[in-house]
Amino acid sequence: MNVHLDELRPLPSAADQAEAQRQLELRQQRQLAMSDTRRAHVLDAARRVFADKGVEGASIREIAREAGYTAGALYSYFDSKEAIYGALLAESLDRLLAEVQAARAPKGQPGQALAAKAQAWFGFYASHPRDLDLGFYLVNGLAPHGLTHELDRALNERLLEALRPCEHALEDLGLPPDAAARENAALFAHGMGLLLLKHTGRIRLFGQAAEALFAQYVDRLVERFDPAAPGRTLPQRDLFAD
Repeated sequence: MNVHLDELRPLPSAADQAEAQRQLELRQQRQLAMSDTRRAHVLDAARRVFADKGVEGASIREIAREAGYTAGALYSYFDSKEAIYGALLAESLDRLLAEVQAARAPKGQPGQALAAKAQAWFGFYASHPRDLDLGFYLVNGLAPHGLTHELDRALNERLLEALRPCEHALEDLGLPPDAAARENAALFAHGMGLLLLKHTGRIRLFGQAAEALFAQYVDRLVERFDPAAPGRTLPQRDLFAD
């Protein structure tokens, strides 16, 4: 009679099986951690290359060289330089959203909420000019070729998510949704203009500080619509209404 060695090997106990599963999970966690670390390293390298050459001027090969990897190794994490750019911008927008969400105001005070949320996104971009560059493609022009419509739409939606708290605060102040959307767009446009003047140094031509001008704009916006705002004396209307 032939006896296979497998038949003589004792079956692992339940404890042994549990320990084997635990060791497998630990190995998988270490592999994931290593993968995340390498991915973050690639993104840091890409950030430097994009800042130097722009999205269009950069290449996978240059990003790989900056990261200390081969171009082939990068394709294990990203399928194109546009995907790398998208990952960088998504990370930036996540930090922007966290800043806005962390900005607090007393409950039932939509005017203060509007001011806090607006100052949060403005302050984020005022303190992080590279994130402003990423967010508005200023690393090289205003619309890098190769950024897919789907990726562009997804990234824009993330930006809008960070700006919606201001729009909601305007609605809480009594504006209808369409008017709140217009006022929020005007607020964002005003802030972006000031940020560009600040980061290009052009604000010095006027002898002004971008932060102070934005705070003044926000204060006046609140005064227009918040009955409890100091300095408000007359009923206000939507300036964009027909």
